[in-house]
Amino acid sequence: MDILSSLRVESPVSYLIAFLVPAFDAILPVLPAETLIIALGVATAGRTDPRIAVLVGCAALGAFVGDNLTYLIGRRFGPFAERRFFSSKKGADRRAWAERSLERFGVLIIIACRFIPAGRTAITLTCGILRYSRRRFMVATGIGAVIWALQAFFAGRLGGRAFQDKPWAGFLVGLAAAAVITGLVEVIRRIAGWRARRKQR
Repeated sequence: MDILSSLRVESPVSYLIAFLVPAFDAILPVLPAETLIIALGVATAGRTDPRIAVLVGCAALGAFVGDNLTYLIGRRFGPFAERRFFSSKKGADRRAWAERSLERFGVLIIIACRFIPAGRTAITLTCGILRYSRRRFMVATGIGAVIWALQAFFAGRLGGRAFQDKPWAGFLVGLAAAAVITGLVEVIRRIAGWRARRKQR
């Protein structure tokens, strides 16, 4: 598998990719950050090289930088961000959801937003637009970035260990494991929202 074989701890390019893709996928959601980190886990399965921790650290740092870059865009260029991301009906709905979620869950939704489909960009931008506390935002995104990088990496590593001779199969197992985690977060979010709505009645 060419992609997996190119993600080596010996290659400086691997560290650059591990940082840059998570850093920019909040602004450019087409970049497959989670897929990349899962592939990294598959590619390094069975190895104990300490440089693997540096790769995972680069991914977490990239995710943290990306979240805070998006926050900065919302804070400094609010009107532009509104037009670019929230002008459509779907965008307006996401903005409204982000505001409700921030009011209801605060820091917890900032930590969890990267596990919610389309949630990361909506939450981080809205935090910037609303001038949410920068200090609290940085702490929350730091925690969220570490959790995200570790779960994606170990999901890939789990698949890679199970199918050491079939990297594609290991990669698919890693994707499935990550999808299960995302699904659980979404279920919890929906249940919490449903319970909150019942209390308001």
